[in-house]
Amino acid sequence: MFFGLAAMIESWTRELVTQRLLATTLLVVLLILCFQVVQFFIVPALWAAILAYVTFPIYNFFHKKVKLSPDFSAGLMTVAISLMIGIPLVIGLFIFQQEAVTLYGTLLRRLKAGYVDLPASIKDMPVIGQQIKDILWEINKDPEASMAAFKTWLQSHLYYGKVALDVALSSLAKLGMALMTLFFFYRDGISLVKQIRQALRNIIGNRIDGYIDSVGTTTQAVVYGIGLTALAQALLAGIGYFFAGAPSPILLTLITFVVALIPFGTPFAWGGVALWLMSQGHTTEGIGLALWGGLVISWVDNLIRPIVISGATKIPFIIIFIGVLGGLTAFGFVGLFIGPVVLAIGLAVWREWIAQHRSQIFAPRYMQLNEHQWVPVSNATGLDPSPLNDNSATSVTDVTDPKDDL
Repeated sequence: MFFGLAAMIESWTRELVTQRLLATTLLVVLLILCFQVVQFFIVPALWAAILAYVTFPIYNFFHKKVKLSPDFSAGLMTVAISLMIGIPLVIGLFIFQQEAVTLYGTLLRRLKAGYVDLPASIKDMPVIGQQIKDILWEINKDPEASMAAFKTWLQSHLYYGKVALDVALSSLAKLGMALMTLFFFYRDGISLVKQIRQALRNIIGNRIDGYIDSVGTTTQAVVYGIGLTALAQALLAGIGYFFAGAPSPILLTLITFVVALIPFGTPFAWGGVALWLMSQGHTTEGIGLALWGGLVISWVDNLIRPIVISGATKIPFIIIFIGVLGGLTAFGFVGLFIGPVVLAIGLAVWREWIAQHRSQIFAPRYMQLNEHQWVPVSNATGLDPSPLNDNSATSVTDVTDPKDDL
């Protein structure tokens, strides 16, 4: 009977283990397949989640204050965000296309006429100036041969144009998916957050509430800090471009806004324009733009970004800075916001661990017996302080080296 029971338990255990192993395998396969299906939509969903979170108070205003339906409020917000993104994007693409066509036509005319030239400031540069002059002389010496070589070069690099077109179409598709997802995040965002919060609470426990609050605060602060800084710098740079007489100031302003999203990236935008102006002989305008950028535009980055981000999150700015650049390297453009959030969660876990073990970490290591006598706490147990006089009462001080106070 005993052997029969043992055999039944062994058989049941093997069957249970087999079922668990099979279920785990199927679950892993399902997760892999799901990831393959949604892989393209992860980045658009992250962008939609970020936009929905930082603009959700406006959605609540339309839904709860104005008493609009959830669908209508979500649709109104989605259309507004689409216009805010789409209008500058269309204007920028149109201006870029016009500038590209103009530049291409000017280059072809100069090639045919044998008059391809650069400013004297570039041709007189040390080391490479003479090489630039030799290249220009070769191009202008035989215009027909230069035109044929230019067309051959274009044909050999058509592949890169196709790659650029594929990237542009893919980015537009992701933008459309993000805007479509944004509608559902507005309408069902509260329910989705509750489900995620409960699922994580089942795994980690109630401490997940603090982590989620940290994620929300960091995301909002980073978006506002980076977005407001980039917008302010782009507007100030646009004013500088206009008064300096730079070509296509609107397009340059849009480009500056994109570059300004990267910390300390704005000087490359207005600095490049200033150098171009000086290379074209507009020395006064170029120097003026450089001074405007260094004295006005750059200070916006030094003031707004640390105040908004570090002040709201209580996180050292260096951690935010590392998170922004590291996230950009690891996850692409969306990493500007993911990186700081990841480090914020790590910092929250670190602070919680320190708080839980504060008594052990910051426990005193030495006990003061009198003015000149210290002993380790571990060796002081059982000491009788009775021989000490009233002025040398035993005290415990949190120091690492008793010699520091001698």
